[in-house]
Amino acid sequence: MNVPEAARTGEATLQEIQTAVVGESGRLETILTAILARGHVLLEDVPGTGKTLTAQTIATALDLEFTRVQFTPDLLPADITGTHIYNEHDATFEFERGPIFANVVLADEINRAPPKTQAALLEAMGEGQVSVAGDTYDLPEPFFVIATQNPVEQEGTFPLPEAQIDRFMVKTSMGYPDRDGELTLIDRRASRQSRTPTVESVVDREAVLALQKVPETVTVDPAIRAYLIDVCRATRTDDRVQVGVSPRGIQRLFEASRARAVLAGRDYVAPEDVHAVVHPVLDHRLVLTTEADVRGVDRRAVIDGALNGVQVPSMGG
Repeated sequence: MNVPEAARTGEATLQEIQTAVVGESGRLETILTAILARGHVLLEDVPGTGKTLTAQTIATALDLEFTRVQFTPDLLPADITGTHIYNEHDATFEFERGPIFANVVLADEINRAPPKTQAALLEAMGEGQVSVAGDTYDLPEPFFVIATQNPVEQEGTFPLPEAQIDRFMVKTSMGYPDRDGELTLIDRRASRQSRTPTVESVVDREAVLALQKVPETVTVDPAIRAYLIDVCRATRTDDRVQVGVSPRGIQRLFEASRARAVLAGRDYVAPEDVHAVVHPVLDHRLVLTTEADVRGVDRRAVIDGALNGVQVPSMGG
């Protein structure tokens, strides 16, 4: 698959998703960018904004196996990864796979479970495998997690550890639909005949794997490489920041920029590709100082400051 084919496929997939999901197309494009770049997605929003529907719809449009795990305070790691079950007939223990063994895993309200259970996702997200009782099991390909979390201020939530937040390529929100979007939702609810439209599969699993290889063919000019590194490094010298963007964060920005270029139909990364993904990829990676946190400093403003402090490379010639 080449870049023009991948761009057309991406556009068709977005259009299909939007037949069911009422939401801002830029946010859906951000999620698709992460999938193309083999990354995981964290959606933070209040309940009732369509996060679960979005994850299900994406899995259907991509014709991928989907599972949903509802995170609760009493959820155990084995409830996610699976466990060994004793087989009386053979007098042996057999591994029974948990819901993590799917292409698209919706980790719903991930921050309602205690840290130990949240950590059960870490190896899966980082390595594409899980270890249970000394045995290692590979997860299917493609594999990505779409996790939802409620705002931390809500009662009964555990903040995600920084190491886990860093595993998510992008963090975004669904936001509230506009007025017309909310009218659409009401119209669907009012009539049995016009409930949420059925989503068709645009591609299959093999095509998704082929799609994920296309960003590897995208050219990134040395000036663009230096630009995104300098933007990330600038976050480390900001007085409001305790921990700036890590080397992993730089790599994720590089990968997401290439994937965004593919969706835009380009075989090279332009500055606008970096700008399109910089906030979803970098904002959640910053750890602010206690003082900045108390003052309510917006991480987005910190990233904007880093962007404004680095000259945008010229793409002439």
